[in-house]
Amino acid sequence: MASALEALQRVEHALNAVLLGKPEPIRLALACLLANGHLLIEDQPGVGKTTLAHALANTMGLEYRRVQFTSDLLPGDVLGVSVFDPGSGEFHFHPGPIFTQVLLADEINRAPPKTQSALLEAMEERQASVEGATRELPVPFFVIATQNPEEQVGTHPLPESQLDRFLMRIQLGYPDARAERALLERSAPTTSSSATAEMHPPLPHLAGPQQLRDWQARVGEVHAAGAVLDYLQDLLTASRDRARFSRGLSPRAGLGLLRAARAQAFLDGRHYTTPDDIVRVLPAVAGHRLRTHEPESPAHSVARLMECVPIP
Repeated sequence: MASALEALQRVEHALNAVLLGKPEPIRLALACLLANGHLLIEDQPGVGKTTLAHALANTMGLEYRRVQFTSDLLPGDVLGVSVFDPGSGEFHFHPGPIFTQVLLADEINRAPPKTQSALLEAMEERQASVEGATRELPVPFFVIATQNPEEQVGTHPLPESQLDRFLMRIQLGYPDARAERALLERSAPTTSSSATAEMHPPLPHLAGPQQLRDWQARVGEVHAAGAVLDYLQDLLTASRDRARFSRGLSPRAGLGLLRAARAQAFLDGRHYTTPDDIVRVLPAVAGHRLRTHEPESPAHSVARLMECVPIP
């Protein structure tokens, strides 16, 4: 455990050096990866969503590809297509960008629902069915999607089934004054491309795919005592109270919440979970799944749920 903790601390330190002033979103992104989930980052353009995705793939030594989701993007642009070869007289499949270890689905809610749904099978079953054939995806397989606020022009709301495939949804927000000053001071006073390279230098590979798979397996072995499971189950039950909530947390959400809590404990160097681990990941795991009868922010919905169940 000590060697894994030291390696993960190096990864976390490298990410914090790139994305200044965002230790909690970085910790949640790492926990999501260790829990073998998928991550949705929702925020304004220009706050570092793409930077976080690229830096996470680099430090973990994972193959990375990016797809810019647009209104004219087709499912075949993501999954791949078969192309006829006149020489052999046969069709040959050309894999799409989804056949990678880390896929950045940039501005996912700018694509139409049909294209968004192309990711559903891949995210849930780690495989892609294209033209009648099912093909396995690389292992590990991690989707990081960025999403612009729904009030922006040209966006399509993600369907509930798509949202539920993301273990966590996080926001980065604007940097605080100290972090933004450091960001300004380290920028290069030259062309925009040089400035970007100066602000975000290449990161070393601090881990690899096999090491990540080992960590994910060890996260699954983190112990959850009966009291922790009782607290988690009480939260699930309270979320399904129709008098308070219009949509509660599904069994999938409950399993995801447990995996995320175990990942948080693993990042802290513990072999066991506590109710505090659940509290730390609850907003990211439940915020995009929970709905109340009145229009309110995900943070308020989660706070309402926590009021229903005292922390043991």
